[in-house]
This record gives sequence, C-alpha cells and structure tokens, in this order.
Amino acid sequence: MQNDAMLTQLGYLPNDALIDQLEKIKNNTAGYEKIQKHIMDLHDALKPDGSFVAMSNSNDCFKIKVEAVSPEMAEMAHEKIHHFSEKFKVTVNQLANKDTYYIVGFNN
Repeated sequence: MQNDAMLTQLGYLPNDALIDQLEKIKNNTAGYEKIQKHIMDLHDALKPDGSFVAMSNSNDCFKIKVEAVSPEMAEMAHEKIHHFSEKFKVTVNQLANKDTYYIVGFNN
C-alpha cells in the first residue's frame, strides 16, 4: 500500500511531514510488510467501537486508541485488539492504566 493511501485510510491528509513520519514508523516496526494490511483491517474493525489506529506523536510506531463511549464497546475493542495480536502474531504493548496500545511489530 502506498504511503498516501495508508495515510488517507487512517484519516490523515497526506503531506511531506506525515509521509516522513510514516516512513519512520515503517522502519521502526518489525515485520511491517507482513502486518501492514492487518493494521488497516484492525483500524476498520475498531471504528464502530469508537476506537482507531493512528500514528503516535511521541514514538515511531502506530498506536491504538480505545475511545469507546460505553464499557461494553470498550471491552469489544480490547477483545479485537487481543484477537489481532494473537491471530497475526503482532506484539502490542498497552500503556499502564490507559486505553492506548503501541504496535511494536511482527513476532515470529
């Protein structure tokens, strides 16, 4: 998937700074090419729960934000994230006491 298309699908308006940031994330994410499509699928799957995948502003990685409007929807979002992680062998790290995860990369 091209950088512009990925940024657009994540809800960004592509520009040089965002493309550079995406390149840093791609280079910093282990096995990125194996999980890129699955990251986008997760983003689409989380939308109904009020959650999403975005580029982190503080780290060179993707983050997953659970911003569900109800505890039930939040639980569904967390289940989708865990399923994504297990099924596609993707390491995700949840921030302590937060509904935010970082996508570290493909885990052989």
